[in-house]
Parts: sequence; structure tokens; C-alpha cells
Amino acid sequence: MSGQQDRKFIVQAGGQLTGSFRVPGDKSISHRSIMLGSLAEGVTEISGFLEGEDALATLAAFRAMGVKIDGPTDGKVTVHGVGMHGLKAPENDVYVGNSGTSIRLLSGLLTGQTFDVTMSGDKSLSVRPMRRVTDPLALMGANIDSADGKPPLTIHGGHTLKAIEYDLPMASAQVKSCLLLAGMYAEGTTSVTEPAPTRDHTERMLQGMGYPIDVQGNRISIQGGGKLTATNIDVPGDISSATFFMVGAAIAPGSDITLQHVGINPTRIGVINILKQMGADISLSNEAVTGGEPVADIRVRYAPLTGIDIPQDQVPLAIDEFPAIFIAAACAEGRTVLTGAEELRVKESDRIQVMADGLQALGIDAKPTSDGMIIEGGIIGSGEVDGHGDHRIAMSFAMAALQAGGAIQINDCANVATSFPNFVELATHCGLQIDAFDV
Repeated sequence: MSGQQDRKFIVQAGGQLTGSFRVPGDKSISHRSIMLGSLAEGVTEISGFLEGEDALATLAAFRAMGVKIDGPTDGKVTVHGVGMHGLKAPENDVYVGNSGTSIRLLSGLLTGQTFDVTMSGDKSLSVRPMRRVTDPLALMGANIDSADGKPPLTIHGGHTLKAIEYDLPMASAQVKSCLLLAGMYAEGTTSVTEPAPTRDHTERMLQGMGYPIDVQGNRISIQGGGKLTATNIDVPGDISSATFFMVGAAIAPGSDITLQHVGINPTRIGVINILKQMGADISLSNEAVTGGEPVADIRVRYAPLTGIDIPQDQVPLAIDEFPAIFIAAACAEGRTVLTGAEELRVKESDRIQVMADGLQALGIDAKPTSDGMIIEGGIIGSGEVDGHGDHRIAMSFAMAALQAGGAIQINDCANVATSFPNFVELATHCGLQIDAFDV
């Protein structure tokens, strides 16, 4: 959990979601804009930056390594790039809070520096597995110390990195991005092969900043020794944050919302495809491309949902959205089955077990499996659930109250600030009866 005191949500039953609004900027793109902007030559102007704790942890890390960064002010950030070799050793350990993206991507980037650095995080991050990045980095010649494969990580600089060809054992954009960032500092061409497509924000932004990337199907290659050129980055709305409202509108009769300027990167739209297959009324308009990223307005109107077997090819495209999708499944008629999502067990919480526990506490038949869940749609009751310090768990159960028989209390919600600092205000504005209390 973050350094602030804990919070709980109490959400009254019923209601509907209406209105047209914009959700906070995409977290993945916000992280990468700071990282690559810092390594670029020139000044990168960022708009739409997510001012949540995770992205701010990345920003603070680069400030600690000597990068001048102005803002954020109303989502605007100015990064004065220092070039590929301009970072300086931080005076203290780099603390990244709850951010798995920060620690995993920075691990790759920092292996190419000349100085040592230790990265640490909060209680939740400190039990998350890091061998998925430290093992392949070691194959490249990196020297990283960790306690039992978990944070804190100490990265020893000054080692020559060698390019590798690496087959990802499971689809992970964080591991892929980590190795591509290390590959910029390696001798030769580093190639990463994915078992299934994952979000490609790193590749798009590298190309947008003039660093050549070769993509051949599921094989991505990068040659060391290049440079990045500063650019302007407009961060679209985060589809992961939009998902909570999409599910809320899909399950609450009378709902009709439009989410403006949301990123619809093809590697991220699994949630749209899955909800549509369940019968959700979702339409896109004002489609455009900004900074290499496709965006659109997403309109969602209530429609009855039906349980489905979630297609395997959609799982990596919706991996962060499953807590909310589980709520949609609980409100659908019939059975929903998810398989092939074992990565959910090593997120900010074990999202399979935690969501199953919460759904069961609310009267839903939800059976966790090793790599997914089986949910029988039913009637959500009143009750108390635990957010387990996981922002997506907390926000998902908040939306469940729209179809609940009584109020839902959600404990351990402080980490909602990591990705969606104005969630309660925005949710209240569009019709959710939610109150937050510090405890």
C-alpha cells in the first residue's frame, strides 16, 4: 500500500451511469513517455499524463537520476531529455511504490547504465516475481541482486550487455519491454518472440522517437547503439480505467455513457471484444490516430449480457481488465468460463482468488481454477469485500453495486490512487452512489 492511510468505499445499491466524459490518461503510455523522453535528445512535451501514484513513481525515479522534468500540471509534463547515456546515479534507493511496470521496465533500462542503483517498492510490490525479467537480463550479461527473486532489486552498472534471442514463456508486455529497453544498450540485435500478442506501446513510442524496431509477426527485434529524438506525446484515455465504466453501463438498466478519447490500441481491446460477445451494446466513433496510438469515443448502453467461454486469443488483450469482466460475468445470464489467464495470479494481488472470494461473499457462484475462473451468473447481494490493496479489485466491486441487492463495502482501497486518482468523483458524477472514507 502507499504511504497514505487506508481507505474504504461504501457503495449504495442501484442506479445507472449516464453522461459523456474522459477518463485519466493511459498508465502504460504515461510510464513510457517519461522513460523514453528522459533518454531522448531534446525536449518532450507530454499532455494527458496520468497523475496517479504509479506514473508519478516513474517520474520521480528519473528526477532522482538527474533528469529535469517540469510538471505535471493539468496533465502536462515537459521532459528535458539527457540522451541515452546522460542519466546520473541517484543519491538514494529508487522507490517505485506499487508499480510493477516501473520496476520491470526500469530493470532493463538501468542494466545499460554505468552506475549501481537499488529499486524498492511497497509491501504488495515486494512479493511480486521479478525473475521473469532478471533471468533473461542475466543472459544478456546484467548483474542484478534480489532477495529470492523479489524486490528490492540492486542493479550493478558498468557491465557490457550482449544481445540475445528470447522466447517469452508467457505473454507479458512488461517483460518484452524490459528486454527491448536493455537491447538498446546491448551489442548486436536483441529479439523477443511472444507466444501471443501483448500491448505494443513500447514499440510504437520507440518508432515515434526515431528508434528503429523490426516487427515480424510475433518477433520483435531491436539493435543496440541507436538514439531517441524528443517528440510531443498526447496520452489517450486509459482503456483499463474506461473498463470499469463500460462494465457499469453494460450491467445497469437505463445506462448510456460516452467515454471520450480512449486509446483503442489493437493489443488492448480484448475487453471490448469480450463484452460485445457477451451482448454488450458498444459502439465507437471519432476514431483517429494520435502519436501513433489509435483513439476513439466509446459509447456503452445497457443491454442484457449472456455468459460465454472467453476466447483464448482475447486473454492477453484484456489481462488487466478481467476483474471488471468478472463483474459483468456475475451479472450475465448463464456461465462464463475463463482459461489461460494464470498471469492474473501474480498481479498486484492474486486476482483470480481475490475476485472469486469477493464474488462468493456477495452470493455469486464463482469457482477459481489454476488459470482462470468459472462464474455462474446470478443475483449480487449486499456484503463486505476486501480490495487487497489492488486498485482494479476495488473499482470492479464498486461497479458491482449497480446490480446489487444492497450496499457493498470495499476495504483496503487506498491504491486506487495509483491509477485513477479521481475515480470516486468521476463515478459519483455519472451516477454511482459511492462514498470514500479514510480509516
